[in-house]
Amino acid sequence: MEYRVISADCHIDLPWLPADLFVAQAPSQWKAHVPQVVDTPKGKAWQADGIYLGYVGGVGSFGREYIPGSIHRADRMAATGLYEDGRKGLMRPTTPELRLQDQARDGIQAEVIYGILGVANRLNNPELTNIVYQIYNTWLADFCKTYPERFAGLACIPNHDAKLAADEVRRAAKLGLRGAELNVNAAIEPLWHPFWEPLWTAAEECQLSIAFHTTGTGKRPPADLDPKLLMAARASGLTQFQMATAEYLSSLIFGGVLERHPGLRLVLGESGIGWIPYILDRMDYEYEDQFQELGLSLRPSEYWHGQMYATYQQDRIGIKLLDDVGVENVMWGSDYPHPDGIFPDSQAYLQREIGHVPEPMRRKIVCENAAWLYGFPLH
Repeated sequence: MEYRVISADCHIDLPWLPADLFVAQAPSQWKAHVPQVVDTPKGKAWQADGIYLGYVGGVGSFGREYIPGSIHRADRMAATGLYEDGRKGLMRPTTPELRLQDQARDGIQAEVIYGILGVANRLNNPELTNIVYQIYNTWLADFCKTYPERFAGLACIPNHDAKLAADEVRRAAKLGLRGAELNVNAAIEPLWHPFWEPLWTAAEECQLSIAFHTTGTGKRPPADLDPKLLMAARASGLTQFQMATAEYLSSLIFGGVLERHPGLRLVLGESGIGWIPYILDRMDYEYEDQFQELGLSLRPSEYWHGQMYATYQQDRIGIKLLDDVGVENVMWGSDYPHPDGIFPDSQAYLQREIGHVPEPMRRKIVCENAAWLYGFPLH
């Protein structure tokens, strides 16, 4: 396989999964509670215990109804027939051969697949969430095995129990998954807390990276706001969406996670990169000024450069700051099939943003860094 472009941030969302997946695989006492597909006046939708989880084949992780003209990037995806196919029962993101066709449409040869972490926030039931994640992870491993040279799946791990999270990382490694992801916003403890030590130990032991995909600040505006105010609140939230991961970055480094686990690799998913140089500089300054009692053996920025990565899909400012971010620490991703992603126009975006970047640097960003971290064989 010749790799030219690897997307380090793509997705499989609940709305595209097989309708009977969870009911068929759940223990008998949980079959009535796990996510399942029901008929609604507007079509088939996912629900669990009466909680609405999105339309089958809907837009983004929440499975929203596709409304032409409301989101430009969703319109571009719709132009490929994505949502129309979904209404017909053709689940392109979760049918291996159809997903490969979408890779070809977008000019990529492999992808890293994030999963259904957001379901946990809506289920609000840790035990049920753990069962759902285990079923999904097993299914994902089988999905990725259809074309292991094209798909690298990330396991969803619990965020309410560090031991369970560690156990699932070890199980994921045995299943052949190539990393794991943790939902930080709804986690029981912040990342600097020693509560998470079993997870870091397991990830380092299994040589699986842990990813923290942004979910924004976690603040949601009231739904009953005036429409224009609601739009202003949404615009503000989406503008800050990627920079919310600054808290993850500083917590992991100041909490000594990378100091204690030099073999651990961590990823900020869909974080963007333009803000990172400022945060690194600020961390170095604050550490030297008043936090040296934390006892780190390196400057905070050195942990970033040695053990951490960030993904972005478009970031004109970040590309200008590559020397400060670190070209070895950056991975491009299309965010397929999310509505703020750049499928099917990834090649146009890449040419516009990094077409001028020297080829060795460009290749690291769009191919080699992801290949090294996630085990795609370049040679």
